[in-house]
Amino acid sequence: MKKLFAEFFGTFWLVFGGCGSAVLAAAYPELGIGFAGVALAFGLTVLTMAYAVGHISGGHFNPAVTLGLVAGGRFQAKDAVSYIIAQVVGGIVGAAVLYAIASGKAGFDAATSGFASNGFGEHSPNGYSLGAVVIAEILLTAFFLIIIHGATDKRAPAGFAPIAIGLGLTLIHLISIPVSNTSVNPARSTAVAIFQGGWALEQLWVFWVAPIIGGIIGGLIYRSLLETKD
Repeated sequence: MKKLFAEFFGTFWLVFGGCGSAVLAAAYPELGIGFAGVALAFGLTVLTMAYAVGHISGGHFNPAVTLGLVAGGRFQAKDAVSYIIAQVVGGIVGAAVLYAIASGKAGFDAATSGFASNGFGEHSPNGYSLGAVVIAEILLTAFFLIIIHGATDKRAPAGFAPIAIGLGLTLIHLISIPVSNTSVNPARSTAVAIFQGGWALEQLWVFWVAPIIGGIIGGLIYRSLLETKD
């Protein structure tokens, strides 16, 4: 249960901190943090929680990471479903708290603002097609898993994995926020889509399928091509 609570709180923090920066601070008049600030916020959520609870649960906070680690031989498949449930629930609770705060401003509407939801076509921040979004989400999630596997490899410098992983997620967001608002995490996508309530739910399947495919590919690449066997 400690592992599941760690995944719950870690994913809560990722959604509240990352999506919260997008909803509350990205476009704040004159002092907005913009895309770069949002990207850094997502990276910092993972970095801080990886140090805080990573030693308890492994610090996945993402169904695609959990399944990618299963593919890479780093995590037992029998525990994957409980981890994913904890992640999704944690994300939804994080989004609910964010919604409660954002609703305190007159005129706020999650449906029209998008509530940091992921999308393609007319709901992509810069109008990218479904195909472009799928390619980006698969590729970036695959590299995220390669980073995670490599940073946590027994041959890697000890204690620095959260920094590499957090900066890796920051880079991923810097690349792809204009494309899809960056998912690479089905729990994050689900959490805010529920409160957007319209097109985000209709397009949500993409942000489960593509990141999971990418995560599995990344895990298999590291396991088969990069990992040194004893």
